[in-house]
Amino acid sequence: MEPSVLLLLALLVGFVLLLVRGYPKARGHLPPGPRPLPLLGNLLQMDRGGFLNSFRRIREKYGDVFTVHLGPRPVVMLYGTEAIREALVDQAEAFSGRGTIAAVEPIFRGYGVVFANGEHWKALRRFPLVTMRDFGMGKRSVEERIQEEARCLVEEFRKSQGAPLDPTFLFQCITANIICSIVFGERFDYKDHQFLRLLYLFYQSFSLISSFSSQVFELFSGFLKYFPGTHRQISRNLQEILDYIGQSVEKHRATLDPSHPRDFIDTYLLRMEKEKSNQHTEFDHQNLVISVLSLFFAGTETSSTTLRYGFLLMLKYPHVAEKVQKEIDQVIGSHRLPTLEDRTKMPYTEAVIYEIRRFSDLIPIGVPHKVTKDTLFRGYLLPKNTEVYPILSSALHDPQYFEQPDTFNPDHFLDANGALKKSEAFMPFSIGKRICLGEGIARNELFLFFTTILQNFSLSSPVAPKDIDLSPKESGFGKVPQTYQICFLAR
Repeated sequence: MEPSVLLLLALLVGFVLLLVRGYPKARGHLPPGPRPLPLLGNLLQMDRGGFLNSFRRIREKYGDVFTVHLGPRPVVMLYGTEAIREALVDQAEAFSGRGTIAAVEPIFRGYGVVFANGEHWKALRRFPLVTMRDFGMGKRSVEERIQEEARCLVEEFRKSQGAPLDPTFLFQCITANIICSIVFGERFDYKDHQFLRLLYLFYQSFSLISSFSSQVFELFSGFLKYFPGTHRQISRNLQEILDYIGQSVEKHRATLDPSHPRDFIDTYLLRMEKEKSNQHTEFDHQNLVISVLSLFFAGTETSSTTLRYGFLLMLKYPHVAEKVQKEIDQVIGSHRLPTLEDRTKMPYTEAVIYEIRRFSDLIPIGVPHKVTKDTLFRGYLLPKNTEVYPILSSALHDPQYFEQPDTFNPDHFLDANGALKKSEAFMPFSIGKRICLGEGIARNELFLFFTTILQNFSLSSPVAPKDIDLSPKESGFGKVPQTYQICFLAR
């Protein structure tokens, strides 16, 4: 027999053995779903449009709660506002476990505030909430930091003199600098080479995690991890960022003043010192660097991508931008910076920002959950550790709550009197116990950056509004907008 044929047979046998070993024994009573193939799961129900399109089609047959086998493992899907709320709010504790994302699992490995579970997660979550509040989260000092960053951005846009530019990295710079000031105790110049390198690694990693190849990897990671692919590039990128964070931690350790902690890292190091005699403490070096990576990545990429979507939408719908500017002129004027207090007097602007977050649908299938115990849900028994995907896109596009769910329309968040209207289906940061830690700071950033830019600039595009493409460049774990050029014209 030819050596090449033997090699192929060996690979095939290895593939089968890996999948068989990872195939779970059925127990409990899971919701209905398409019949899985042995080893391959529901591969035949997956289309090239990605997970979200596939789940939409399956839901049409099986209803709002259904099971899909992603390769060898069953995952319960929650579709629509009611199903997600029943699980993540009404049974919050049972659904508070965190599942994995195969493409980043080799780096996170259950460490850090995003991917930890059980008592480890509870301890790790409390700490950044308190610490980030102490360093300005929710206080006026963080408002001042955002205002200062907005001023720097305005100056940068003025330098362009209205020439077309790609705003990707400048939007990353401003959002990254806010989280950097809290975590590292410093902000970076927009031309700092190390800073730009980190931002590029974040941008590329988010795009790769959201790619079709990463969704294929999610199906068969037990086998595919042994072969080249985007998963290896993601790991290299995140490891390079971790190396930088590790160096920063050592600099903090060498210059630490216990009586004057400067930032999140200092405060964490002091907590590590306090608990060094506790063998079971969660406060160790690995959880520190992974938590910083989580805060840095999430605090940069989600807000900056939302801003990119937001200004692309303003180019597509210039009449919306003009109405926002009219409200800015009436409430704020041109001679002072916007403040968070202005928000309550600017319902249209707030509605536009809400609609940007809804329409951009940044994390469409949500970050995976798992149940922390055997859980009865809608008549089905979900065994402990069953993975659960809350399909956030299905809530953000729920026709029971949004009259035109697939259309960008700020009126979705305005009542008949023009006042801001909240919606139970609005959950861009998820809901329940695993809601995003940075929701408050992200809301503040979006309002202050958005209004400051439109206060100072009118927008123009080299492309006619009717030809602007809103379809995402990547749509998987996250949605990544197309790159585009925009002109910021001084008002």
